[in-house]
Amino acid sequence: MSDSPAPTPVPTTSVSRARYLVGCSAWLLTLQFFVLETLAISRFPGYSRVDQVISDLGTEASPGAALMNASFIAQAVLIAAGAVLLLPALLGLGGRLATVLLSTAGVGTLLVGLFPSDTGGTLHTVGAILYLLGGGLGLIALAYGIRPRSEPVGTAVALLGLLGVIGTVFFGTGVHQLLGEGGTERLAAYVLPVALAVVAVLLWRQQDDWRVATPDGDDATLTRRQRRELERAEAFDRARERDEALEALARTKEQDRAAATADPTDEDDDYDDYDEDRAWRTPRGR
Repeated sequence: MSDSPAPTPVPTTSVSRARYLVGCSAWLLTLQFFVLETLAISRFPGYSRVDQVISDLGTEASPGAALMNASFIAQAVLIAAGAVLLLPALLGLGGRLATVLLSTAGVGTLLVGLFPSDTGGTLHTVGAILYLLGGGLGLIALAYGIRPRSEPVGTAVALLGLLGVIGTVFFGTGVHQLLGEGGTERLAAYVLPVALAVVAVLLWRQQDDWRVATPDGDDATLTRRQRRELERAEAFDRARERDEALEALARTKEQDRAAATADPTDEDDDYDDYDEDRAWRTPRGR
């Protein structure tokens, strides 16, 4: 047997292809925010991404207010829908926390869209806080929910989440000297749709194809490292079984030769009929 312990499978719930399609599409479509924001800015003469916050695009002073607020509301639906639909595809506590936090960010975006900053007052502020904090922390949790699928993507999402949290802290505390007020807010806000789109591509490409059958027949998921360890352990066991079978065959032949030498009249030559390949094959292999 292998000296290292067998990897522990991580159970998961199978997700239908239709659920993957709708959930991944929802997160991929969160990129609509950048398109509609650009259109709203193009209708707002003199608007500065560096000096003015995103919410200004949804006020009565903005010619593209209806377009921007519609984008906020659509973003809320897309974020929350993807989080709920893809929950079974995310692993562990990280996946569950990500669903809660991202749904919270979706609620925040909804409040921002329904209650513009010039008329919404406190509700707009609460919505912005929920979106920025829920989005940044939600990405960090999401990173842990997808790391077993892809460590590089999980690491990238965690870094984006951390960047979002830092941007939120700087924006909330008025540290705008480097990027400006609008630039600092965008640092905190932009990471969420970018990260969700990346995760959507990963989940759609993998779906449940990375699920493997463990030796006891249970359907389970293994990380890539666990899978490599399992393959090495199985190869080691096969090599050990072959060596033991060949050693047993050699001992049997030696015993038969010794017996034939002791009794020259014995014409039993059965030991010449051994097939070394057959000796170590499993019953299925034979």
